[in-house]
Amino acid sequence: MSEIDQDDGGEASGLRKIIHVDMDAFFASVEQRDNPELRGKPVAVGGSGGRGVVAAASYEARKFGVRSAMPSVTAKRLCPDLIFVRHRFDAYKEASRTIRTIFEHHTPHVEPLSLDEAYLDVTEDRLGIGSATRIAELIRQEIKAKTQLTASAGVSYNKFLAKLASDQNKPDGMCVIRPGEGADFVAGLPVRRFHGVGPKGAEKMAKLGIATGADLAAKDIAFLRANFGSMGDYLYRAARGIDLRPVRSHRVRKSVGGERTFSEDISSGPKLRETLDNIIDIVWDSIERAEARGRTVTLKMKYTDFQTITRARSLPHPVADKPEFARTARAILEETLPLPMPIRLMGLTLSNLERDGVQQPKRDDAQLSLL
Repeated sequence: MSEIDQDDGGEASGLRKIIHVDMDAFFASVEQRDNPELRGKPVAVGGSGGRGVVAAASYEARKFGVRSAMPSVTAKRLCPDLIFVRHRFDAYKEASRTIRTIFEHHTPHVEPLSLDEAYLDVTEDRLGIGSATRIAELIRQEIKAKTQLTASAGVSYNKFLAKLASDQNKPDGMCVIRPGEGADFVAGLPVRRFHGVGPKGAEKMAKLGIATGADLAAKDIAFLRANFGSMGDYLYRAARGIDLRPVRSHRVRKSVGGERTFSEDISSGPKLRETLDNIIDIVWDSIERAEARGRTVTLKMKYTDFQTITRARSLPHPVADKPEFARTARAILEETLPLPMPIRLMGLTLSNLERDGVQQPKRDDAQLSLL
């Protein structure tokens, strides 16, 4: 297998060595690991009720078309033998902590994207191995030995290509894109594989005659800006395998929040207040773990007709503690009562975050579209 090492044009030519590690069907795999009766069977993590949503699906379930974020009723229709299990976030976090320790054994430059994936910059690795390919192999072996879970990895000279590569040979696989190969690799991909290009974006591109990376690369930047606005610059670079974003060990969070979809619509004041208090507890726990404070509290509600409203209140200072956060959220809710109709979802977010008393800088949205 090809290696990206010193002789591949790493530090000597200014190129970086980036690894993207993505756990395979993480939540579902943890459930199958901990419950032998689930192994080899189609499993979905999530609620099986009428409004349940699939949070994760095992590869056995994916063969039937079951995907994350899919309504549970749809998933069950596609796979009648699908087994639903409730999420156990403590188990997922424990496995994630073990995996993070493995990453940091090799490099301090780790940018987690979620519990189950991260970027690593191993241009200079702690063990002096030098080869990003070898480091990725070792990491996958160590994850398997310590967690009994499998991971896929992509190795390349930037984040965009490394993430594409980690998807290439899933599950339990690895792909390496060497310096000089990025543009050719991207040229053969359907544009839907580009991170940040959703179904609507792909549909628009199809109407413009753009189906692959090669089609995209054939368009000049003026055409892309005219048709895709600020995303045009990103598409121009991505089609050429270009991505200058660094691996950020401490990613800036824009907000901390949580929401709940109800099994039955609710509209009564007492029930709404009880639900809000439950969400306050969950969100404040996340705020504490993030060691962050924020100035803006936002309440989100989705009515039974699927119309969504948000109401926000910004304070002149960061929210001091949980009681102040709760008072602000409750005050926003009271301003919305009585409701014009029942709601099916409620969410709460704290934004304009600060950390250690310093206002967090805004991120470049054009760069964020790569994630």
